[in-house]
Amino acid sequence: MEKSKIWLSSPHMGGNEQAYIKDAFDSNWVAPLGPNVNGFEQDIEKYLSQDVYVSALSSGTAALHLSLIMLGVGAGDEVICQSMTFSASANPIVYQGATPVFVDSEPDTWNLCPNALEDAIKDRIAKGKKPKAIIAVHLYGMPFKADEILEIANRYEIPVVEDSAEALGSTYKGKKCGTFGEFGVLSFNGNKIITTSGGGALVTKSKEKKDKAVFLSTQARDNAPHYQHSEIGYNYRMSNICAGIGRGQMEVLDAHIEKRRAMNSFYSGLFKSNDSVTVLTEPTSDYFSNHWLSAITISPDNDKSLTREDLRKALEVENIESRPLWKPMHMQPVFEKYPYYGGKVSEKLFEDGLCLPSGSNLTGNERDRIKEVITGLF
Repeated sequence: MEKSKIWLSSPHMGGNEQAYIKDAFDSNWVAPLGPNVNGFEQDIEKYLSQDVYVSALSSGTAALHLSLIMLGVGAGDEVICQSMTFSASANPIVYQGATPVFVDSEPDTWNLCPNALEDAIKDRIAKGKKPKAIIAVHLYGMPFKADEILEIANRYEIPVVEDSAEALGSTYKGKKCGTFGEFGVLSFNGNKIITTSGGGALVTKSKEKKDKAVFLSTQARDNAPHYQHSEIGYNYRMSNICAGIGRGQMEVLDAHIEKRRAMNSFYSGLFKSNDSVTVLTEPTSDYFSNHWLSAITISPDNDKSLTREDLRKALEVENIESRPLWKPMHMQPVFEKYPYYGGKVSEKLFEDGLCLPSGSNLTGNERDRIKEVITGLF
């Protein structure tokens, strides 16, 4: 009999989601507006607690897209983007007819390298193309080097779009991820630390920007008794039903973070005496990661010459999902023609790295199955 599947990161319901959904049905609020949408936005604003404003949207990608629109990014512009990320971080740049400029990672957090970032900015300015924005990502929930990135961005007067899709609940120096940039982006996709089935949010610093995001996300309908449009709009607003799921999920967010962090500690313990394996953990006490996904790198220079593929395949045989780290954008066929700055850090991470099952709903038996494969292989 085939063993049950252990997923990399599966949805984990808390219990009250159905009550919010039932309320939406009972009140016939099933459109992309309603009490749950307003309540979900307020729940997130209260959680982030940094005097921010939140717009609930259909996806994190929609939030990224709207942030670039509101920054005036258009055809012929350039936007710097962390290379080691999911393609959704870069796709909206191309939606706008702009050019992505990819930048390497640094080895401490695996995020945007400050040195390579400044090299890229200087060179693009020298070529007559000052970047219009910087997209920096908190990879796998690990905060990027916010002080250094923001200092460079502010010095060159380039706004930062903070891709916090994987980092809800993570903090840097006590400040919540998603609140550092000119815009912050959250994702509630099915595999994220909390989910609305599909959904995202845009975090802004003013009510005016939130109102603009809501306006654009509801087809940019002017204030008129008839349907009138003076701007191009988008169908990007979150539904009241999905927002109901989100309201229930917010009630268990901190508990989910605690369990994800416990999984990271589990892997740190498993590999404690293995010098060939490195678990991604916080470089200093300034960082607090939600450890949305626990990730490792395996140096092939070990006594058994084991690689990340050896572990991935061994887990796969036991019906346990794992996944290589994000393939850097500058290595992707669709993006390889665009400029890239940096060295080989992200390429090496992709070559040696693996994401391991990290769900907040993993059972003791499932952890035992994972441990058996890892200890058996090494």
